[in-house]
Amino acid sequence: MSRTEFIIVTAIILFVAFCLGWFANWLIHRFTRVAQSDISELERMAQELHEAEETRDQAITYMQQREAELTNQLSQTEAELTAAMDGLREARHEAEELRVYIERNNMG
Repeated sequence: MSRTEFIIVTAIILFVAFCLGWFANWLIHRFTRVAQSDISELERMAQELHEAEETRDQAITYMQQREAELTNQLSQTEAELTAAMDGLREARHEAEELRVYIERNNMG
């Protein structure tokens, strides 16, 4: 085999190896590529997820505001109850004093 024949055979072998590699690469990308419908589906799902997260954040904010309002209302109600109980206790005490005073006046 002469030098020229060796170079030609080597070039042919390298060209065939290149073609086989390119074909294998094409096959892999052909079977693993994502279809346009899949991409649009993923975009739609991402948009829905984003909207769901916004809705969740709004719900959390609303619940925190509502909890603060109810806590404030509860503390006000407890303060009013305490004041009412103190007033009732004072009224009972005054009623008892008046009863004792009336009994003393009636007896003597």
